[in-house]
Amino acid sequence: MKHLKLSLLFLLCVLMAVPVSAKRKTKVIAHRGYWKTEGSVQNSIRSLERANEIKVYGSEFDVHLTVDNVPVVYHDRKIEGKDIQAASYAELKDLKLSNGETLPTLEQYLDRAKKLKKTKLIFELKSHATPLRDREAAKIVVDMVNGKKLTKRTEYIAFSLEAAKELHRLSPKTPVYYLNGDLSPKQLKELGFAGLDYNYKVMQKHPEWFVEAKDLKLKINVWTVNDPQVMEEMIEKRVDFLTTDYPEEAQKAVHLYR
Repeated sequence: MKHLKLSLLFLLCVLMAVPVSAKRKTKVIAHRGYWKTEGSVQNSIRSLERANEIKVYGSEFDVHLTVDNVPVVYHDRKIEGKDIQAASYAELKDLKLSNGETLPTLEQYLDRAKKLKKTKLIFELKSHATPLRDREAAKIVVDMVNGKKLTKRTEYIAFSLEAAKELHRLSPKTPVYYLNGDLSPKQLKELGFAGLDYNYKVMQKHPEWFVEAKDLKLKINVWTVNDPQVMEEMIEKRVDFLTTDYPEEAQKAVHLYR
């Protein structure tokens, strides 16, 4: 018993000696995957593979729903002049990304993700034309993620408040973050969201939100942080997540911060 008490006392001393910054180390998210590397482009399957290779916390990607309800992975609303949300999948299926990959469907993307287990999926559901369409899109993608058994590796983000609320309703145990930057941490907490995912300039404008979010036990993600000075500033603020186009540089910055 005496030895047990001494062991517990030693463990407590070790834990108390760990600095706060080590307990709350900023995690890096690759914005649209790790695409600033040879053979990779934004939202490609290769960008997901590269993010996995460098073991970032998460790889962010964007999803639109076609008019015939096929989710595809792409950032912009249009590809080669075609409006993704107004087009059928048949009109899009042969289009190529600039690295030669075919425009990926969400199903293809998730199938590859199942084999890449070193990074989480930071899933942005793009805003659609109406609140009803936002809800329909949320239902389709949540069903697909759940069906692929990737729920525990997925976190959802959205600019559309309607989409974010529906994602939370459909998958209440999955973290959902709101992107638009117009709600306070208190309002986000009341909606049941896991935290805020705001442009870093919004957070610079509202420095009180860093404290308010932490007091409410909400996570903080900032995007898109590419400037080294802003990286350092946000890491010093102990944000939970930092989304960047330069994930390896961000990993080094986090490692160097004490």
